[in-house]
Amino acid sequence: MGRKPDARKTDEKSPSAKLPSVTPNASANTKIKVAVIGASGYTGAELARLLANHTHAEITIATASGERAGQKMSDLFPSLRGVCDLVCTEYSAAQIADECDFAFIALGHGKALDIAPELIKAGIKVCDLGADFRLRDTAEYSKWYKLEHSASELLKQSVYGLPELHREKIKSAQLVANPGCYVTSGVLALAPFIAANAIDARSIIIDAASGTSGAGRSSFSIDFHFAELHDNFKAYGVANHRHRPEIEQGLNDAASNSEIQSCITFTPHLLPIARGILSTCYATPTGELTSEKAHEILQDYYAREPFVRVLPLGQFPQIKSVAGSNFCDLGVVVDAHTNRLIVIAALDNLIKGASGQAIQNMNLMCGFEETDGLKSAALFP
Repeated sequence: MGRKPDARKTDEKSPSAKLPSVTPNASANTKIKVAVIGASGYTGAELARLLANHTHAEITIATASGERAGQKMSDLFPSLRGVCDLVCTEYSAAQIADECDFAFIALGHGKALDIAPELIKAGIKVCDLGADFRLRDTAEYSKWYKLEHSASELLKQSVYGLPELHREKIKSAQLVANPGCYVTSGVLALAPFIAANAIDARSIIIDAASGTSGAGRSSFSIDFHFAELHDNFKAYGVANHRHRPEIEQGLNDAASNSEIQSCITFTPHLLPIARGILSTCYATPTGELTSEKAHEILQDYYAREPFVRVLPLGQFPQIKSVAGSNFCDLGVVVDAHTNRLIVIAALDNLIKGASGQAIQNMNLMCGFEETDGLKSAALFP
């Protein structure tokens, strides 16, 4: 089975962006200027940490609001002392348009609806880490995020930022919607089998568990108090999580038959750890499928992917092996007793599930080496 080509059905051209493409062999002295909008959150901190080692990009503007504006990044995050000492400023579209080439929007849903259009108009390339441009159906967006989509004209030109499925479109995009963290793990686990028509798209069950950083730094929910979280493990958003339609959309993109429409059961869980996602995905094969054949499908689909690691048959992913890295590890088996495909995926929700994948998208959008700034191995132990 060959790797699935780009599955986006639309052919709209992105408008010309301010930033010219920079070839991967560009001079090490050539750097684009990057804005991180919403730099005081976990994903903002990860963008700062990762971009500190980037050959061709540097953060020149970091924005924050309220009492965090006026503070250094290294005061908000002591781990960044000497790495990123930028003072956070209030958001100014005019300043970013005047001083920057690229912008990451690392804010909650709804915020990019006002910010992205003015940056796009100014010719800035944008990667939105929020949900505002992920779902192509505005009715679905309104249903799950309880907002009217006020920038629907940009949906036609935005590209869904999962490089393993949409690499070529990302390269020419001015606006990229960075996928959700659960979505990245579930779609990477199952896309090869959807593309090969090897599973029933309506039989899929995904049980996924995430560390608490997935809720963001500003969450004040009692669920994240130490006494509630420690020594605990629980499901949430049961049959009602907003990542479900995004996972279904991603799997539909991977389908070789456009008539196939995924319909999944998705249950997220909260782990008493800071970072990481482990997703266990189940599906019923459409025909005879052995563990060996399933492993071959995975290996073939991801043979040229720099950040997807298919483990040897009989081995399965663990969060410790990917935490702190941009890798997604996959393991697979077919349960002969039940005739069920089981694919397990592990990734770091803040990196391959957020900031690392956003930088991977920036690299593609700007013509850099795709792995630039992202080559670090996981932190172990």
